[in-house]
Amino acid sequence: MSIAGETALDTVLRRDRLVVGAALAALTVAAWLYLLYMAAHMAMPEMAMAMPAMHPWSGVELGALVVMWTVMMVAMMVPSAAPMIVMFATINRRRREQQGPFVPTAVFLAGYLVVWTGFSVLAALAQWALHAAALMSPMMVTTSPLLGGVLLVAAGVFQWTRLKAACLVHCRSPLSFIVTSWREGRGGAFRMGLHHGLYCLGCCWLLMALLFVAGVMNLLWVAAIAIFVLLEKIVPRGELVGRVAGIVLVVAGLLVLSRGVLAS
Repeated sequence: MSIAGETALDTVLRRDRLVVGAALAALTVAAWLYLLYMAAHMAMPEMAMAMPAMHPWSGVELGALVVMWTVMMVAMMVPSAAPMIVMFATINRRRREQQGPFVPTAVFLAGYLVVWTGFSVLAALAQWALHAAALMSPMMVTTSPLLGGVLLVAAGVFQWTRLKAACLVHCRSPLSFIVTSWREGRGGAFRMGLHHGLYCLGCCWLLMALLFVAGVMNLLWVAAIAIFVLLEKIVPRGELVGRVAGIVLVVAGLLVLSRGVLAS
């Protein structure tokens, strides 16, 4: 390729990255606006699902809960997945310039979000079960110090496991994943998104369970977890950040458990 051709390609790549970055930012902002709207209207009758009474939930309420969790996962996870998604778009453009098949980046993103949608269904079912067992307050916070303490300790210990380390290494290496896991066509791109989403799920699922401790709609807690997940993936020595956080979570969990024992 000539120098002029390379310059033109670089210009196109920069434009593509800007377009993809802007689209991801818009998606994230839309998700956060939805969450802010829900948090601001929790006391309204039409938002009764968000502040559940102690009657059994209907299928409609469960469906609304799945939507809430799904939007929350988009708000929390899309920013940390952005480097991988932008890398996919860049490699995809280079392949197109070399007469390779072109696949919209949205296909990769769709595969990624399918994983978190599946997690959202499971999280909603878990919340439904906790509600049925009277272990959730109207503000969607666990009323059981035992459950809260166990979740904190489990999340802290998980930060030191091999599974966490393996998933985090993958999430911190977008180029390595793209090079080793590339699949052709729309189906291949979708499977790549699924693959990456599963690694991210393996990395973060217990952190998401902590939303039951501080409040599912506690947006400060939601934002704190989202920022932590992002830092783990992008800052130098992100794995060390995660392990230090693990110690903090274990200590916090033990404090919650001890207070629960003393109060009983």
